[in-house]
Amino acid sequence: MVGLIDTADGARAEWTFPAEPDTVRTARHAVHDTLGAWGAPASLRDLAVLLVSELVTNSQRYTSGPIGVRLAVHADGAAGAAGPDAALLVEVSDPLPDPPMERLAGPEDEGGRGLRLVACSARRWGTRRGKTGKTVWFELSLPG
Repeated sequence: MVGLIDTADGARAEWTFPAEPDTVRTARHAVHDTLGAWGAPASLRDLAVLLVSELVTNSQRYTSGPIGVRLAVHADGAAGAAGPDAALLVEVSDPLPDPPMERLAGPEDEGGRGLRLVACSARRWGTRRGKTGKTVWFELSLPG
């Protein structure tokens, strides 16, 4: 399910994916294509895709779905005008209520780096519980 909504203060997109083997790839393509259509620079698209990939992989690993992915562009100032506080908000939701846990990965570990990558790359990030499940979110600064 895809919904693209243009608003006075930005744009939004939302998808719901089943927890299936190709979900991560499908989510990456959806985010990349949408940000491209919105005119986001390649560096922002690539970073958003990488972080979405990490979060959707975590959701897919621990839940049977559905997995929600949402993008929202928030601009400050006049409608649609990017400024110093303009941001891309990205949210990944799943039905498990437990928040993800950051852990230290050793040099030989194959996992455990996703949340650290989000924390180091995003200007802000966090989790929140919903009526059913949780949402992990992050913000990326938009060029102004």
